[in-house]
Parts: sequence; structure tokens; C-alpha cells
Amino acid sequence: MELISQFIDLVLHLDQHLTLLVTEYGPWVYGILFAIVFMETGLVVTPFLPGDSLLFVAGTVAAAGGMDPAWLMATLVAAALCGDNVNYGFGRFLGPRLFRHEGSRWLKRENLDRTHAFMERHGPKAIVIARFVPLVRTFVPFVCGLGRLTYGRFLGFSLLGALLWVGLLVPAGYFFGSLPWVKGNLTLVILGIILLSLLPGMLEFWRRHRGRKAGA
Repeated sequence: MELISQFIDLVLHLDQHLTLLVTEYGPWVYGILFAIVFMETGLVVTPFLPGDSLLFVAGTVAAAGGMDPAWLMATLVAAALCGDNVNYGFGRFLGPRLFRHEGSRWLKRENLDRTHAFMERHGPKAIVIARFVPLVRTFVPFVCGLGRLTYGRFLGFSLLGALLWVGLLVPAGYFFGSLPWVKGNLTLVILGIILLSLLPGMLEFWRRHRGRKAGA
């Protein structure tokens, strides 16, 4: 229970924690951010790490002079791209073995099936769209590898998704994070970003639930 409360505090007060990291570690904070985004994107067991809200808050901290915006965006794009590639390779070479046994605690079959359905519905553009959807963005590269999608095609869409994701959220934090209302209500803004990023998944759940009721 204490671990959950600490995680919630970390997510809701990202600005304070990130500012503290900048103060304590200086330039090493880029490496810390790289690691967080890489793990959230590249490891199927850590989709719970902050993503969208982290990018927005990082932009806010950069606007306050804590980090260089250009270096920040380059670091985050590289982290997202490296994470995608590791996840793709993981799915391509290890996926069939990992999902051979049902009931895995971390690699749940329903997460894989949900992501596969998402890709079937949206096609290759799902790689770009998924970059803005928590959980799904962690599993899409894995599914691409599992389905042996052509690597060149995957890499192109992955790069586009990373550029759009970082290129939209970091500047949003940089330019809007300094506004008085946003600074005074940053916790609410973070919650809003989390809810917006979860909205597609909630709508999909509602659509499926409604479909099951109609079928019954």
C-alpha cells in the first residue's frame, strides 16, 4: 500500500521530483529521463511508468531554466526510439516462447490481444497513434515484432511517432507550463493529461462492453 501511495505521489508531483533531480544530479538528469522513457516504452513489464505527463512536466522544468530544451527533446526522442526497437526485437525473437505458457503475471495475454485488435483496426498508423496511448504504446512494438512486421516499415512509423509525441508534449509544457493558472494547478493539469491519454482505452472498453450487452 505504501508503495502505491509513493507512486501516486511521484506521478501527481512530477514537477517537484523532477526539479529535485535536476538540482541533485545536474546534467545526469538527461540520463535518468532517458532511462524512464526507455523502460516505459521498451519493456513490456513497466508500462505503468509516467509517459505523457513526464514529457509535459519536463518541458515545464526546461522553461524554468532547469534543462536545455533541444537536448531534452533529443534525449526523449532517442529514448522512445531505442525503447521501440528493443521491444520490437523482444517480440520478434522471444514473444512466442514467453506466451507459450498461459497465466503469466506480467505478460498478460489480454494485453497482447487488445493491442493486436488495436493494430488490426488502425493498420500501420497504429504505431504512430499508439505513441499517445499508455499501455498500448508499450505493447505495439512488441506485437509488431511478434507479427514480424517489416523492420524498415516499423522503424519509419516508430520514428514519426516518437517525433510527434515528444514534439507536441514537451513544447506544450515549455510554453504553457509557465502560465500562472497552469503553474498554480499543475497537479490538476497532470491529472487531465493522464485522463486524456487514458480516454481512448476507456472508450474502447465501453464500446466492447456495449457490444457484449447488445449481443446478449
